[in-house]
Amino acid sequence: MIETKDVKFQYHKKNKVFSFPDISLKENENLVILGKSGIGKTTLLHLLSGLLKPLEGKIEINNTDIGTLSSGKLDNFRGREIGLVFQKKYAIQSLSVYDNLKARLFFSGNKVDENKINDLLEELDLGAHKKAKTTSLSEGQLQRLGVAMSVIHNPKLILADEPTSSLDDENCKLVIDLLINQSAKSKSNLIVITHDKRIKSFFQNTIVL
Repeated sequence: MIETKDVKFQYHKKNKVFSFPDISLKENENLVILGKSGIGKTTLLHLLSGLLKPLEGKIEINNTDIGTLSSGKLDNFRGREIGLVFQKKYAIQSLSVYDNLKARLFFSGNKVDENKINDLLEELDLGAHKKAKTTSLSEGQLQRLGVAMSVIHNPKLILADEPTSSLDDENCKLVIDLLINQSAKSKSNLIVITHDKRIKSFFQNTIVL
């Protein structure tokens, strides 16, 4: 579950203060946060992931107030409990598809389960590419690898930043279906932050910034 209350953020003292709506999601619930560029969508995602610290307010994930965690404990918590899907692809280029997932499990403190990796790759139609370097993958394959890396460690929260903004309608649906299905399997909350209004109908809950 995830709960936020009265979250505000300011980059610098003379800059505007962002005030965000409260979020309350129970287990397996999902949310899309819509808004135009510059409205604070990515800022909110970074706050939810602990990459930024709020000026005011509280963010609680899986019954943990992340604002009370030290820097080291927050890093460990993020690695275990949060899966991030970025606009840019952050797979390690020197590693194969399989080894990227193996590394993600290792750094999250989870046991490396070869069957689990293989099953997930097959499910995302990447089984034939598991030994390939990520530089050889297509944009769509990289996107599916990003989804795999965000769920392989069974996080409690999956955060996706504009995952469909550059996609046509068919691939837009494919990526959102993958995120929703994989979050359901890992019993995670899924929050997608985007300006893409096409995906609103896929989600149980919507916030417009």
